[in-house]
Amino acid sequence: MQIGVYGSGYLATVVSACLADLGTPVTCFDTDSERVKELAQGTVAFYEKNLSEIIRRNVRSSRLRYSTEVDSQAARSQIVFVAQDSARGLEQAAVRIAAVAPAEAPIVICTPSPVGTVAQVERLIRARNLDHPVVSHPLFLTNGCAVEDFNWPDRVLLGTRSSQAVATIKALYRPLVMRGVPVIVTNFETAELVREAGTAFVATKISFINELAALCERVNADAKDLALALGLDKRIAPRCLTPGVELGGAFVEADMDSLAMLASENGVSLRILAAARDVQRGHAERVVEKIATAVHNLSDKRVGLLGLSFKPHTSSVAGSASMALARELASNGATVHAYDPVAMPEAERELRDGVRYCESAYAAAEGTDALVVGTGWPEFRALDFARLRRLVKRPIIVDTKNLLDCDRLRGLGFQYMGVGRA
Repeated sequence: MQIGVYGSGYLATVVSACLADLGTPVTCFDTDSERVKELAQGTVAFYEKNLSEIIRRNVRSSRLRYSTEVDSQAARSQIVFVAQDSARGLEQAAVRIAAVAPAEAPIVICTPSPVGTVAQVERLIRARNLDHPVVSHPLFLTNGCAVEDFNWPDRVLLGTRSSQAVATIKALYRPLVMRGVPVIVTNFETAELVREAGTAFVATKISFINELAALCERVNADAKDLALALGLDKRIAPRCLTPGVELGGAFVEADMDSLAMLASENGVSLRILAAARDVQRGHAERVVEKIATAVHNLSDKRVGLLGLSFKPHTSSVAGSASMALARELASNGATVHAYDPVAMPEAERELRDGVRYCESAYAAAEGTDALVVGTGWPEFRALDFARLRRLVKRPIIVDTKNLLDCDRLRGLGFQYMGVGRA
């Protein structure tokens, strides 16, 4: 089975590599010649854990190829995945591909799109007297563990009218199906809504524990222990119940915006979602208040910021709470000295004023009035904190991810402040 993946951004790069790793010949094609050329040479424009190794392995074995010849590649594909990062131009791309793809080849829409988009794609394809089955196939990939999410998904979700398309995709995903991954088949609209609703639910869960963390600080409770106890309740589960964590990534805001717009257009008020978004947006302000209290005024203070990506193991700063924190600190008169293992080039494109980018965590800490952990990179746990104690101007650590050992740091003479911790 020859698979085609249309796109050259984050989603298409991950999907094409992971499909090839299942043992199926895959061609990733797009009109962006520069990006396609970079991928063919093994250059990935972003960092994603384990992805570069998978691409190199499958390119070497000739299972993964890249091309700018959209029509010819679509014409030789038994399935075509449309996997752009944005729904802009999605309908035109799907119709163009269907016009040249083999008869009965499913057109599988992975591109994040508002409810109703895939139904419109099907109407446009049928208007041209084409019989290709159309499938809405949302992928639930998170930056930093996208490869793991693809290979060990909670479910495979297919929105389609075609039983033949379901059988074809099940055959492609046989390694996952044999592993026991459930396949859920529904209509277009439900499949599209699952993605947006899932994002909104996670945002609500994270916002809930962060609000309780603020309460913990007032009543001498420990938010980490609270989250553990709540998470062990089988009705709740521990995932996404970590105080200090923020929901970010390239598609998160778009998903929640789309869901809010859909509700508004249909006269439905999603008050819980609105409240969750308000809590999430206010996270950076609450952390800034905590730092300002500790240093007695942020004006002309130097703050070291460890981590800029929205989560570990990715270079993405989209929706990053750490980036929002850097902006808030700078707007309050502080000078931010920032370090991240992989995300600084992307961060520098978005934020320059008031931020100096440093070559190491130690350089970021030198002479600071407060040191802030903004992203939970595991390597920050292994820093030489005795050395950091000598480098900082004031021994204040604000751990926005509850990543570090507070007892050890206090033993070294630091004033440690976590999220929701006494």
